[in-house]
Amino acid sequence: QTLEQTLSIVKPDAVGQNQIGNIIEYFERDGLSVVAAKMIHMTQDQAKKFYAVHKERPFYQELVDFMTSGPVLVMVLEGDN
Repeated sequence: QTLEQTLSIVKPDAVGQNQIGNIIEYFERDGLSVVAAKMIHMTQDQAKKFYAVHKERPFYQELVDFMTSGPVLVMVLEGDN
C-alpha cells in the first residue's frame, strides 16, 4: 500500500453553514487523515491562478467570485491508495 496525499478545499458555503466538522468526520470515517489544514480567505488573484485551467470556460469568473466570497478550509488529506 502506498500513502498518497491530496488537496481538499471546504468551500465558502460549507464553511458558512458550519459543516467543517461533518466534512472532516466523513473523510476520517473513510480512512483519510488530515495532515495539514489552514483557514484562508482566497484573494481574486489566488483563485484566478488556482482555477486557471478553467479560464476559457463560461463559469470561470463565477467560480472565482464564489471561491473568494468567504473563508475556505484548505486541507492536505492522506490515505492508502
